[in-house]
Amino acid sequence: MKTNKRTVWFLTLLSLVAVIAIYSINKNPMPFDGMAIFDNSGDKKAVNKEAGDGDKQAPVFAESYLFDDLRMEVLNERSQIQDQLTSKINSLETPSEKNEVFDEMAMLIKRNSVEALMETQIIALGYKDAFVRTEGNMVNVTVLSEDGQSAKQANEITYLVMSTWEDARKVKVDFKGES
Repeated sequence: MKTNKRTVWFLTLLSLVAVIAIYSINKNPMPFDGMAIFDNSGDKKAVNKEAGDGDKQAPVFAESYLFDDLRMEVLNERSQIQDQLTSKINSLETPSEKNEVFDEMAMLIKRNSVEALMETQIIALGYKDAFVRTEGNMVNVTVLSEDGQSAKQANEITYLVMSTWEDARKVKVDFKGES
């Protein structure tokens, strides 16, 4: 049987991806005891706590869900802009006008990718979540932090944003969470 080198490499890569996927799935299995659901001998915990316990009550919706809502709003807004630009390209006839619209679309895609990159980099600094929005030369950064806020942390985030987005002239950093 005669095989191509490309086919052998493809199958090797495919098997490697399958092995890594199976390993990552089985790496942290969730402990689940199905019989414990039906066990009546387990100790029962009180559902209601008295208000005088001194425990903090967590909000029903975590603040990171707020970031997800904001991301969805931005995604919807930008997809509408993308649709408008696509319909504008179809209606234009001259190549120079079409190039201008393609440049706008490329800038929109660049903004999306840079915002996602900055969010990932800020989370890599040790924060729970981050939301980044670029508007022209202004960059708004909202960070979910358990450690509170400090000028050093804000300067670190500002430096990261200025080094990542070359068009950034003004950076606003807001901290959410426990302070």
